Amino acid sequence: MKTEINTWNEFFNEIKEEDYSKYLYTFLDKEYAEHDCLPKRKDVFKAFELTPLNEVKVVILGQDPYINDNQAMGLSFSVPEGQPLPPSLINIYSEIEREFGGKMDYQSGDLTYLARQGVLLLNTILSVRKGESMSHNIPQYHEFSAEVFQLLDSIDRPMVFLLWGNYAKGFKKYITNPKHKVLTAVHPSPLSANRGGWFGCNNFIDCNKFLEENNIKPIHWENAL
Repeated sequence: MKTEINTWNEFFNEIKEEDYSKYLYTFLDKEYAEHDCLPKRKDVFKAFELTPLNEVKVVILGQDPYINDNQAMGLSFSVPEGQPLPPSLINIYSEIEREFGGKMDYQSGDLTYLARQGVLLLNTILSVRKGESMSHNIPQYHEFSAEVFQLLDSIDRPMVFLLWGNYAKGFKKYITNPKHKVLTAVHPSPLSANRGGWFGCNNFIDCNKFLEENNIKPIHWENAL
Protein backbone atom coordinates (compact mmCIF):
# COMPACT_ATOMS: atom_id res chain seq x y z
CA MET A 1 0.00 0.00 0.00
CA LYS A 2 1.36 3.37 -1.03
CA THR A 3 -0.65 5.40 1.48
CA GLU A 4 -2.22 4.87 4.86
CA ILE A 5 -5.59 3.15 4.43
CA ASN A 6 -8.37 3.73 6.96
CA THR A 7 -11.51 2.61 5.12
CA TRP A 8 -12.46 0.00 2.56
CA ASN A 9 -13.36 2.80 0.13
CA GLU A 10 -9.80 4.10 0.40
CA PHE A 11 -8.52 0.58 -0.19
CA PHE A 12 -10.61 0.09 -3.33
CA ASN A 13 -9.58 3.51 -4.62
CA GLU A 14 -5.94 2.59 -3.98
CA ILE A 15 -6.10 -0.64 -5.99
CA LYS A 16 -8.43 0.40 -8.81
CA GLU A 17 -5.58 1.23 -11.19
CA GLU A 18 -3.76 -2.03 -10.55
CA ASP A 19 -3.76 -4.37 -13.55
CA TYR A 20 -5.34 -7.23 -11.61
CA SER A 21 -8.10 -4.96 -10.36
CA LYS A 22 -8.96 -3.66 -13.82
CA TYR A 23 -8.96 -7.22 -15.16
CA LEU A 24 -11.17 -8.41 -12.31
CA TYR A 25 -13.86 -5.81 -12.92
CA THR A 26 -13.85 -6.52 -16.65
CA PHE A 27 -14.02 -10.24 -15.93
CA LEU A 28 -16.99 -9.79 -13.61
CA ASP A 29 -18.83 -7.59 -16.12
CA LYS A 30 -18.42 -10.25 -18.80
CA GLU A 31 -19.25 -13.22 -16.56
CA TYR A 32 -22.39 -11.65 -15.12
CA ALA A 33 -23.52 -10.59 -18.58
CA GLU A 34 -22.99 -13.99 -20.20
CA HIS A 35 -23.61 -16.47 -17.37
CA ASP A 36 -25.80 -17.03 -14.34
CA CYS A 37 -23.41 -16.04 -11.55
CA LEU A 38 -23.66 -15.93 -7.78
CA PRO A 39 -24.09 -14.02 -5.56
CA LYS A 40 -26.09 -11.18 -7.09
CA ARG A 41 -23.70 -8.65 -8.56
CA LYS A 42 -24.68 -6.07 -5.94
CA ASP A 43 -23.66 -8.49 -3.19
CA VAL A 44 -20.20 -9.46 -4.46
CA PHE A 45 -18.49 -7.07 -2.04
CA LYS A 46 -21.09 -7.25 0.74
CA ALA A 47 -18.58 -8.44 3.36
CA PHE A 48 -16.77 -5.12 3.04
CA GLU A 49 -20.01 -3.14 3.18
CA LEU A 50 -21.24 -4.77 6.40
CA THR A 51 -17.95 -4.77 8.32
CA PRO A 52 -16.06 -1.44 8.14
CA LEU A 53 -12.29 -1.74 8.13
CA ASN A 54 -11.90 0.10 11.43
CA GLU A 55 -14.34 -2.32 13.10
CA VAL A 56 -12.77 -5.62 12.02
CA LYS A 57 -12.04 -7.79 15.06
CA VAL A 58 -12.20 -11.26 13.50
CA VAL A 59 -11.70 -12.62 9.98
CA ILE A 60 -13.35 -15.90 8.92
CA LEU A 61 -11.96 -17.02 5.60
CA GLY A 62 -13.95 -19.07 3.11
CA GLN A 63 -13.07 -20.20 -0.41
CA ASP A 64 -15.75 -19.37 -3.00
CA PRO A 65 -19.52 -18.80 -2.79
CA TYR A 66 -22.21 -21.47 -2.61
CA ILE A 67 -23.17 -22.58 -6.12
CA ASN A 68 -26.92 -23.16 -5.68
CA ASP A 69 -29.79 -20.70 -6.12
CA ASN A 70 -30.64 -18.48 -3.14
CA GLN A 71 -27.59 -19.47 -1.07
CA ALA A 72 -24.69 -17.15 -1.86
CA MET A 73 -25.10 -13.72 -0.28
CA GLY A 74 -21.60 -12.26 -0.26
CA LEU A 75 -20.62 -13.49 3.22
CA SER A 76 -18.54 -16.62 3.74
CA PHE A 77 -20.54 -19.60 5.06
CA SER A 78 -23.74 -17.50 5.30
CA VAL A 79 -27.07 -18.11 3.56
CA PRO A 80 -30.08 -15.76 3.38
CA GLU A 81 -32.84 -15.90 5.95
CA GLY A 82 -35.21 -18.79 5.33
CA GLN A 83 -32.76 -20.94 3.35
CA PRO A 84 -31.78 -24.41 4.61
CA LEU A 85 -28.40 -24.49 6.31
CA PRO A 86 -25.57 -26.04 4.26
CA PRO A 87 -23.71 -28.88 6.02
CA SER A 88 -20.64 -26.76 6.85
CA LEU A 89 -22.79 -24.15 8.56
CA ILE A 90 -24.63 -26.83 10.53
CA ASN A 91 -21.27 -28.00 11.86
CA ILE A 92 -20.26 -24.42 12.69
CA TYR A 93 -23.47 -24.00 14.67
CA SER A 94 -22.94 -27.33 16.42
CA GLU A 95 -19.47 -26.32 17.53
CA ILE A 96 -20.71 -22.94 18.79
CA GLU A 97 -23.35 -24.79 20.82
CA ARG A 98 -20.75 -27.19 22.20
CA GLU A 99 -18.37 -24.42 23.20
CA PHE A 100 -20.87 -22.08 24.84
CA GLY A 101 -23.57 -24.49 25.99
CA GLY A 102 -26.38 -22.50 24.39
CA LYS A 103 -28.74 -23.18 21.52
CA MET A 104 -28.43 -21.96 17.95
CA ASP A 105 -31.39 -21.13 15.74
CA TYR A 106 -31.01 -23.60 12.90
CA GLN A 107 -33.84 -21.93 11.01
CA SER A 108 -31.55 -18.97 10.28
CA GLY A 109 -28.26 -19.26 8.42
CA ASP A 110 -27.85 -15.52 7.93
CA LEU A 111 -24.57 -14.50 9.58
CA THR A 112 -25.14 -10.78 9.18
CA TYR A 113 -25.37 -10.61 12.98
CA LEU A 114 -21.68 -11.56 13.11
CA ALA A 115 -20.66 -9.17 10.33
CA ARG A 116 -22.21 -6.30 12.29
CA GLN A 117 -20.11 -7.25 15.34
CA GLY A 118 -16.83 -6.91 13.47
CA VAL A 119 -16.48 -10.38 11.95
CA LEU A 120 -15.28 -10.05 8.35
CA LEU A 121 -16.87 -13.01 6.55
CA LEU A 122 -14.56 -13.12 3.57
CA ASN A 123 -14.38 -15.51 0.65
CA THR A 124 -11.06 -15.36 -1.22
CA ILE A 125 -12.98 -15.79 -4.48
CA LEU A 126 -16.04 -13.56 -4.36
CA SER A 127 -18.13 -14.97 -7.22
CA VAL A 128 -18.93 -18.19 -9.06
CA ARG A 129 -20.96 -19.48 -11.95
CA LYS A 130 -24.15 -21.15 -10.78
CA GLY A 131 -23.55 -24.87 -10.33
CA GLU A 132 -19.81 -24.66 -11.09
CA SER A 133 -17.67 -24.62 -7.98
CA MET A 134 -14.38 -22.69 -8.31
CA SER A 135 -15.34 -21.52 -11.82
CA HIS A 136 -14.02 -18.03 -10.98
CA ASN A 137 -10.74 -19.32 -9.59
CA ILE A 138 -8.51 -16.86 -11.42
CA PRO A 139 -5.11 -15.42 -10.39
CA GLN A 140 -6.53 -11.90 -10.13
CA TYR A 141 -8.81 -12.92 -7.27
CA HIS A 142 -5.83 -14.34 -5.41
CA GLU A 143 -3.93 -11.08 -5.92
CA PHE A 144 -6.91 -9.19 -4.55
CA SER A 145 -7.22 -11.47 -1.50
CA ALA A 146 -3.51 -11.18 -0.80
CA GLU A 147 -3.81 -7.37 -0.84
CA VAL A 148 -6.76 -7.54 1.57
CA PHE A 149 -4.80 -9.76 3.96
CA GLN A 150 -1.71 -7.58 3.77
CA LEU A 151 -3.81 -4.53 4.57
CA LEU A 152 -5.44 -6.28 7.54
CA ASP A 153 -2.07 -7.42 8.82
CA SER A 154 -0.75 -3.86 8.63
CA ILE A 155 -3.40 -2.69 11.10
CA ASP A 156 -1.68 -2.33 14.43
CA ARG A 157 -4.41 -3.55 16.74
CA PRO A 158 -5.35 -7.03 18.00
CA MET A 159 -7.28 -9.10 15.49
CA VAL A 160 -8.14 -12.79 15.16
CA PHE A 161 -7.92 -14.82 11.94
CA LEU A 162 -9.93 -18.06 11.82
CA LEU A 163 -8.46 -20.27 9.10
CA TRP A 164 -10.32 -23.53 8.53
CA GLY A 165 -9.00 -26.17 6.17
CA ASN A 166 -5.81 -26.33 4.13
CA TYR A 167 -6.92 -23.72 1.61
CA ALA A 168 -7.56 -21.08 4.27
CA LYS A 169 -4.42 -22.05 6.19
CA GLY A 170 -2.44 -21.12 3.08
CA PHE A 171 -3.16 -17.47 3.93
CA LYS A 172 -1.39 -17.74 7.28
CA LYS A 173 1.81 -16.60 5.55
CA TYR A 174 0.33 -13.09 5.23
CA ILE A 175 -0.20 -12.74 8.99
CA THR A 176 3.05 -11.56 10.56
CA ASN A 177 1.88 -8.81 12.92
CA PRO A 178 2.61 -9.95 16.51
CA LYS A 179 -0.58 -8.27 17.70
CA HIS A 180 -2.66 -10.67 15.62
CA LYS A 181 -3.84 -14.15 16.55
CA VAL A 182 -4.26 -17.02 14.08
CA LEU A 183 -6.55 -19.91 15.04
CA THR A 184 -6.83 -22.93 12.77
CA ALA A 185 -8.96 -26.05 12.44
CA VAL A 186 -9.95 -28.50 9.75
CA HIS A 187 -12.70 -27.32 7.44
CA PRO A 188 -16.19 -27.66 8.97
CA SER A 189 -17.52 -29.57 5.95
CA PRO A 190 -18.72 -33.07 6.92
CA LEU A 191 -15.97 -34.71 4.86
CA SER A 192 -13.29 -33.05 6.99
CA ALA A 193 -15.08 -32.46 10.28
CA ASN A 194 -16.17 -36.06 10.71
CA ARG A 195 -12.54 -37.19 10.51
CA GLY A 196 -11.71 -35.12 13.57
CA GLY A 197 -10.19 -31.72 14.17
CA TRP A 198 -13.33 -29.59 13.97
CA PHE A 199 -15.56 -30.61 16.86
CA GLY A 200 -13.74 -29.57 20.00
CA CYS A 201 -11.43 -27.09 18.25
CA ASN A 202 -12.54 -24.34 20.66
CA ASN A 203 -11.84 -21.66 18.06
CA PHE A 204 -14.78 -19.51 19.14
CA ILE A 205 -13.95 -19.59 22.86
CA ASP A 206 -10.25 -19.01 22.15
CA CYS A 207 -11.12 -16.11 19.86
CA ASN A 208 -13.21 -14.42 22.55
CA LYS A 209 -10.56 -15.07 25.18
CA PHE A 210 -7.96 -13.29 23.04
CA LEU A 211 -10.27 -10.33 22.42
CA GLU A 212 -11.09 -9.99 26.11
CA GLU A 213 -7.41 -10.20 27.07
CA ASN A 214 -6.89 -7.21 24.79
CA ASN A 215 -9.83 -5.25 26.20
CA ILE A 216 -11.95 -5.78 23.09
CA LYS A 217 -15.62 -6.67 23.34
CA PRO A 218 -15.99 -10.39 22.54
CA ILE A 219 -18.21 -11.73 19.78
CA HIS A 220 -21.67 -12.97 20.68
CA TRP A 221 -21.54 -16.10 18.54
CA GLU A 222 -25.00 -17.46 19.37
CA ASN A 223 -27.81 -16.35 17.08
CA ALA A 224 -30.73 -17.53 19.19
CA LEU A 225 -32.55 -15.15 21.51
